[in-house]
Amino acid sequence: MTGSATTRRPLGRALGRPGERGGTAWLRPIAALLAMIAALFSTAAQAAPKPAEPARTYKIVFLAGPKQHGAPGRHEYEKDLRELAWSLEHAANVQNVTTQVVVGGSPRDLSIIEGADALVIDGNGDWLRRETGALFPQFQDTDGRTYDAETTAWLAKLDALIKRKQMGVAIFHYTMWVENWVGRRYLLDWLGGLWIPYASHNPVDTWAVKPLKTRHPVLDGVKPWTFREEMYSRYFLFDNPGRTELLTATPAKPENGSGGPVAWAYQRPDGGRSLVWGGSDFHDNMHKFADYRRFLLNGILWTATGKVPRGGVSSPPPPEL
Repeated sequence: MTGSATTRRPLGRALGRPGERGGTAWLRPIAALLAMIAALFSTAAQAAPKPAEPARTYKIVFLAGPKQHGAPGRHEYEKDLRELAWSLEHAANVQNVTTQVVVGGSPRDLSIIEGADALVIDGNGDWLRRETGALFPQFQDTDGRTYDAETTAWLAKLDALIKRKQMGVAIFHYTMWVENWVGRRYLLDWLGGLWIPYASHNPVDTWAVKPLKTRHPVLDGVKPWTFREEMYSRYFLFDNPGRTELLTATPAKPENGSGGPVAWAYQRPDGGRSLVWGGSDFHDNMHKFADYRRFLLNGILWTATGKVPRGGVSSPPPPEL
């Protein structure tokens, strides 16, 4: 074979060895400098504060039926709900709550409640023709089984909004009195239980109310209390894994029964939360009983998917509004 021979040099010699001319010793200061810069950037990144996550906000819409039932001081839907709204906004351990009180029943313009995290509803049932139901037309104005086309369409839109937004629903007292079949189906779907007129009852008595032995955020910080009340009780409560019974109440008079559940929380299949409470007739109870108020405030916050503070919502007694 002809041609010049190629001399192969060891790789180390080709690049040069430390200390030799053409070696790598000159790289050491550069490497040290790069390591120092990297360390400085790492320290600065660790020291830099992380951007704060936006604080969670809650919007609670209170729907107060018109006062058309009961003596002064009873069924004061607007006063009760305005005072609960005030208490949430002035709570020492709950932040970023805004409230809106709508008086006169559920608005047909659903844009009013579009952005709500929870609806709190206290008003008339469908019992008396001369009244305005909090949610449904009066029983006597229907065939008892259906509603007119406009009401049917509105209820379907309301139901879809509640489920799509996973909106909380809290319902108190007389609002539960619904005899129309369609109205009952909606309540059962939203609440996981029913109050059945003429089978359930609502006597005025002195009621001893106490939390049931169950762990639930709505009961945090709530202790037993006894007060005069017209208590919606003896509910229809079939087996339902989403429902947690919260309070039991025992009337003083034996003829009014032996007591039973008067409030429950419901984790709905759509992911939303609901609360039922059988009391809230006598308005002065809102000012007299801190545990009663704490239970309601805890429940409203829970339905809005808020975190109930340890020990419950802490709020001063509301002014008379």
